[in-house]
Amino acid sequence: MNTIKIVCIIVLGSLLLSIGINVFLTPYKVLDGGMIGIGLILHYLFNLKTGLMLIVFSTPIFLVAWIYYRKYFYNSLHGLLLSSFFIDLLKPLDGIVHASPIVSSIIGGIFVGSGIGLMLRIGTSTGGTDLLAQFISDKSGVNVGILIFFIDMVVILLGGLLISSETLILSCVTIVFVGLTTTIVSSKSIKEA
Repeated sequence: MNTIKIVCIIVLGSLLLSIGINVFLTPYKVLDGGMIGIGLILHYLFNLKTGLMLIVFSTPIFLVAWIYYRKYFYNSLHGLLLSSFFIDLLKPLDGIVHASPIVSSIIGGIFVGSGIGLMLRIGTSTGGTDLLAQFISDKSGVNVGILIFFIDMVVILLGGLLISSETLILSCVTIVFVGLTTTIVSSKSIKEA
């Protein structure tokens, strides 16, 4: 696959992810899992920039990747930087669509899952806890999907405790749709795209 197509897919994936977060999730303080969820928790509690927090908290993981998993480092760095940039750039879109919290959680999950799925199809991701799960899986043999699910649930439970029970419930709905959409979008072969 040529470089221009790869860059276009990463940009499109990052835009879809960012629209899902800013248009559909943040108006109701809904979380995604992983490092994005941690960034959102910090945004909701302290009004910090979600994308910037994604970079800050992913940095230690990327340092480990640089030393031990250079392939993962290169494959995920672009996704991390572009996603973080677009999440903060598109913040003004917060609240432009008015849907019920549950509908917003579902649509947000579909957008986020589509963005992540597109990036996974070309071997990149937003890094963060996905990289951490990959490291643990390589060392322990535990399925990476199970590890990601476990990490996502810890982040969402933490968010539910710190923010609200509504955040917990809506976030659970969101990660189900993120997971389903990511699986569907990432499982199609590149040749079909």
